This record gives sequence, C-alpha cells and structure tokens, in this order.
Amino acid sequence: MMKPVKAVDEVRRIIQTALEDIKAENVVVLDVRRRTSITDFMVFASGTSRRHVKSIADRILEAAKRNAIHALGVEGEESAEWILIDLGDVVIHVMQLSAREFYRLEHMWGMESEDETSGFGEGS
Repeated sequence: MMKPVKAVDEVRRIIQTALEDIKAENVVVLDVRRRTSITDFMVFASGTSRRHVKSIADRILEAAKRNAIHALGVEGEESAEWILIDLGDVVIHVMQLSAREFYRLEHMWGMESEDETSGFGEGS
C-alpha cells in the first residue's frame, strides 16, 4: 500500500528545515500556482561552493526520503553548480551564487513583489 502524498505545506516545512540545518543562503520560495501547472512552489537556494551545493541537495533528498517523499527527478549532481530537485508540488533549485546571478530564474518568473515571494533561512 502506498503512503499518502504529503500536503504541499508539509513538504515546504521539511525543505525549510533541511535548508536551515545546512545553512543554505539566500533562500526564496515562489508560489507559482497561478503561473504554471507543473508545480506549486519553486524554492531557490545558494551554496558557497560546489561541495556546499551538493551537501544542500543531499540534505534535502535525505529529508524527503526520511519523510516518505519521493523525488521525481534530480539533475546536475555531477557538476554541482546547479542541482534541480523535483518533488512534484515543490521544485528546488540549489545553485552556486555565480550561476544564480547569471540565470536569474526568480526574475524570469516575473515574481519580484513581496506578496508573491517569501524567504526563509539565512540571507532572507
């Protein structure tokens, strides 16, 4: 029997705790429900080095597994410059600062107003 899918707020809480524990920087959460049907929330976080980016992604994946949340996909682990973790209702981008500044994904979504973004963790 499959375990029930966790509520999106619970998934966000689990991710938030993992990001805070590993000291992810500049964490931003975008509510994209009105803009796309592929996910409900996008989370962006920066790491200080490739090792830190990889450690952040590993912490998120460990927390997800511990809480019976199945990752639909993980990309970029080899280079660890930008790792994407797809948890279904929540997609997480863990990036080195240089990649994050170059791609500016938060801005691409056109969500720069405070009512559509929220931060948590260090750097928010």
